[in-house]
Amino acid sequence: MSRKEKKAEKQKQFTRQLINTKVVTDRSLVTYRGDELVYFIIKPTNISVLSEASISARIYALMTVLKGMAELEFLCLNSRENFDDNKRFLKSRIEQENNPAVRRLLEHDLTHLDRIQVQMATAREFLVIIRLRNEKESEVFPYLNRIEKTLREQGFSTKRAGSEDIKRMLAIYFEQNVTTEKFEDFDGERWIILND
Repeated sequence: MSRKEKKAEKQKQFTRQLINTKVVTDRSLVTYRGDELVYFIIKPTNISVLSEASISARIYALMTVLKGMAELEFLCLNSRENFDDNKRFLKSRIEQENNPAVRRLLEHDLTHLDRIQVQMATAREFLVIIRLRNEKESEVFPYLNRIEKTLREQGFSTKRAGSEDIKRMLAIYFEQNVTTEKFEDFDGERWIILND
């Protein structure tokens, strides 16, 4: 296939194909490659208030989980807006600006964005991902329950992500959208009026 043909083929793909997301179920995300991804949301701990011994204990607990289950994957997401593009823009404007008063205002805006970002620095989401491949349905729930139990036994506050959690995670990951309350299964779904 030539480069032009590949580009034309890629343009014909649906968004879900491009991001390798076939369907979001009540318990997982199913990919076009045949994987079923189950997510566990780990509530973060503010380690800035913990003693050195407590931090060491948390690290040891995570190490214990990892030694017991090599199949775990981890994902860390911002659960708040990211201001990096805005800050880059302000820095370039400061360099271009000749008026000292406007320059000071731009510097104040940059400082303000820095303060907001520092306040939201702890707004992270940690996800443990399990890839299910060709597992028998009867074995899936005991397996997932065992993983959740292991995480809890090691002191991690966790819950298995449902469909709304997964959609929210995708929105944060792909479009940095953290403000939407309910996510649509299909574009424009909110505008459909049944029996009309």
